[in-house]
Amino acid sequence: MDYYQILGVARGATTEEIRKAYRKLARKYHPDLNPNDKEAEKRFKEINEANEVLSDPDSRKKYDKYGDQWKHADQIEAAQRERAAAGGGFSGGDPFGGFGGRGDDQEQDLRDIFGSMFGGAAGRMRFRGQDYQAELQMSLRDAARTEKRTLTVNGKQIRLTIPAGVENGQTIRIKGHGGPGMNGGPAGDLLITFAITDDPMFKREGSNLYQTLDLPLYTAVLGGEVMVPTLDGQVKATVKPETQNGTVVRLKGKGFPVYKKEGSFGDLFVTLQVKLPVNLTDRQRELFKQLASS
Repeated sequence: MDYYQILGVARGATTEEIRKAYRKLARKYHPDLNPNDKEAEKRFKEINEANEVLSDPDSRKKYDKYGDQWKHADQIEAAQRERAAAGGGFSGGDPFGGFGGRGDDQEQDLRDIFGSMFGGAAGRMRFRGQDYQAELQMSLRDAARTEKRTLTVNGKQIRLTIPAGVENGQTIRIKGHGGPGMNGGPAGDLLITFAITDDPMFKREGSNLYQTLDLPLYTAVLGGEVMVPTLDGQVKATVKPETQNGTVVRLKGKGFPVYKKEGSFGDLFVTLQVKLPVNLTDRQRELFKQLASS
């Protein structure tokens, strides 16, 4: 994959341009806005991966130099130094000139590549292990608080602390819990993608929550107080007299926690849906008739 092409930015893009492009695309392809769309889900993961690499100066520098093999930059450069110390060298600045390191569809085993470049030195090189990918399902309410989970990956237990506020489709990297390295090289990483299930009461958009609440007709007309469910329990909200159906009430700070910003919360937006009374008594019907004729 070409990470710059995925984000739609030039290779010389600034950090701010990359950030803006990521946010725009992440909103467009977010799974919440594209339910049951596998292609959008795939694009969302690619966008997250591209942003993770290009937003980090060190990773971006390696990617710009080595393309698809950027994860092996340290091993490549170590082998270059070893080769130079032995009196060898390269004829050009790109060690992948003939091996498709910048997007060639042909794949070649890394051992063969380095063997052709460095000869016997390849047998002494260390290679980083393969990254593993996993999906972790959580409810919306679980994602609203810091969770401690124990995962089993290839028979090994991994204790994981998940900060409150993770997004549906968000991927985090657990270093060193992927596949084993080669020739004593470091292990790969474990990439965990979160799948946040829908909640019957709340709809989430970023750090804000949305819900619909039934409002008795009498309260809508005369005003009063209603109990509003939140993630932390019920709170009182004041309803003004003559409140219209569909009125939206904003409860500041009662939304979803902001990821990795302790104490910061979005807002809760409540749409009031006026509920008409049923099973009226004769007296109540008479009063409504009087109101209608006045």
